[in-house]
Amino acid sequence: MNITIISVGKLKEKYLKMGIDEYVKRLGGYAKVDLVEVPDEKAPEQLSEAEMEIVKKKEGERILSKISDGMHVVALAIEGKMKSSEQMAADIESLMTYGTSKIAFVIGGSLGLHEDVMKRADEKLSFGKMTLPHQLMKLVLVEQIYRSFRIIKGEPYHK
Repeated sequence: MNITIISVGKLKEKYLKMGIDEYVKRLGGYAKVDLVEVPDEKAPEQLSEAEMEIVKKKEGERILSKISDGMHVVALAIEGKMKSSEQMAADIESLMTYGTSKIAFVIGGSLGLHEDVMKRADEKLSFGKMTLPHQLMKLVLVEQIYRSFRIIKGEPYHK
């Protein structure tokens, strides 16, 4: 199984990087994980709707350039479907068995994902109604992917 996590912006916080690196290491026995960071678009704090669209479009183009044909794309979005850890595990197992061996999870920047990325996505996944920093979301995501593989293999993992 090949899992790619595509995110906008460079992860700077050492404590988040350490957590992510730990789960990627743990995942090594289950899947090949690639972390791909695309540059965020520099923009002032206050943006008009049109300027926000331009920023999201540029970031979206960078994201789409990292998605290859045949990848099952999961966009992380507040309006996506919420799943339990067990359901996420079942979905990953189903993809491994009947779908594809390549999954890309996409985490947008501070303004979210452009509609072109959303259109390319095979599914939209939500971790809840709260907005989380996209850097923190990467840690939460990689932990849930690890948890999914533990569930798939029937191995114990704290609840």
